[in-house]
Amino acid sequence: MDQRTNIAHNKGLVLDRVTKRYQSVIAVDHVSLNVENREFLAIVGPTGCGKTTLLRLIAGVEKLDGGHIYIQGRRVDDVNPSKRRVRMVFQEHALWPHMRVFHKDFPSNLSFGMKLRKQLPPSIEETANIIAKRLGIAKKLFPRKPDQLSVGQKQVVGIGRALTIIPKILLLDEPLAHVDPQHRLTLRRELKDYHNKMESITLYVSHNLPEAFSLADRVAIMQDGKIIQVESPSEIQSHPANEFVKDFIECFEMQSNLFKR
Repeated sequence: MDQRTNIAHNKGLVLDRVTKRYQSVIAVDHVSLNVENREFLAIVGPTGCGKTTLLRLIAGVEKLDGGHIYIQGRRVDDVNPSKRRVRMVFQEHALWPHMRVFHKDFPSNLSFGMKLRKQLPPSIEETANIIAKRLGIAKKLFPRKPDQLSVGQKQVVGIGRALTIIPKILLLDEPLAHVDPQHRLTLRRELKDYHNKMESITLYVSHNLPEAFSLADRVAIMQDGKIIQVESPSEIQSHPANEFVKDFIECFEMQSNLFKR
């Protein structure tokens, strides 16, 4: 079976020599990657290594300069982001500024995607309430607009909005970066539980190595726009691909001791 046939039968995500340039800077450099259906993949690496750009390419909010992206065997290079069945939680929240957190009768941040898909109001309200309860979004926040929320609250609402619709691929770009430590542990459990219950892929970008290693089935380590190693957390710890990865592991071990306190 040749490569093209393999891709056509792949039910997950395939990146084939994906490249993105910003003038003279190569942000993503010929990245090839296969992510299986139902897999939780964490992507880690230093600031500026291409992690966020890679997610934005998969979501379709950035255009490829080379290579191809396949979702469930379908090439989506030129497919509109709204047609890819990909949901992304951005670092900058990207909430609708004029909408409240939730309102049962009018478009709101938690209900917007469900209303677009013409779900019935009782189903919308039930789903929003379930998501809010599980993520710890207090009902007193429902009437508020984004400018009345803290940075952490905005981030949690952004996660909630993504989880109201089950996507083929869920992209999470530092989703817990501004959440307080106690709430962060709860959200980690909820994200993992959500992933386990849905038949889709989760890609999770993080600078927090202990968090990435604890959540992921596999971890992809990036450097200068390239993926250096993709393995299970235990395999990366046991057999780092090079000195760069080894340094990352040492950092992981130091952070892990702090993380357990």
